[in-house]
Amino acid sequence: MAVRVQEGAFDAGAELNGFVQGRTDVGAVVSFTGIVRDTAGNLLEMQIEHYPGMTQSAIEKIVQEAQHRWDLSDALVIHRYGALKPGAPIMMVATAAAHRAAAFEAADFLMDYLKSRAPFWKKEVTGAGADWVAAKEADENALNRW
Repeated sequence: MAVRVQEGAFDAGAELNGFVQGRTDVGAVVSFTGIVRDTAGNLLEMQIEHYPGMTQSAIEKIVQEAQHRWDLSDALVIHRYGALKPGAPIMMVATAAAHRAAAFEAADFLMDYLKSRAPFWKKEVTGAGADWVAAKEADENALNRW
């Protein structure tokens, strides 16, 4: 298991290649990379804040829960903080398991957690000002299915 909370960019392809390299003990690997989106066409940047020790610990705990619930062989979570431009990778989840169902479900669970419960605070900055991103009912509903 690896959890990285970092300011710097990452290469999702290189991360995935490193995650699977030399693995002969798994039959499935699932990965997801989240990207900063600009749905209104006026986003200058997404500012992401966190409390370093608390964030790392909280994500490690939920990854351990996923490993036990789905018998994962391995998991990787990367989440960025700081000022991110539209189109930049913001996070990545990769899971490895003997079978695809476990890898898919665990990755989905981790993504739902990161979207709605991980201790990050997001602010969208546009030419008109800055607004904190509020929790969405759809994200809460997604997490509640677990």
